[in-house]
Amino acid sequence: MTTATLTAFRTLDQLLPGQRAIIQKVGGRGAFRRRMMDMGLVTGAEIEMVKAAPLGDPIEYKIKGYHLSLRRAEARVIVVDF
Repeated sequence: MTTATLTAFRTLDQLLPGQRAIIQKVGGRGAFRRRMMDMGLVTGAEIEMVKAAPLGDPIEYKIKGYHLSLRRAEARVIVVDF
């Protein structure tokens, strides 16, 4: 397999403060995935990282006009395009 055939996934936890991205896929299963989608984390939505807590967890994001805090592990299952 060549590097051209590998797909590099970027996840929400990789955003830096002030950086924006478009959500490509919401991972997870069951109630967790449903909760993420209910909070506005849906394919095509633009999201911006605002800041991280002093110890790096949770992370504050701005999406659809409101602020949302997610744990780093939760943000790691959201695939985005920078």
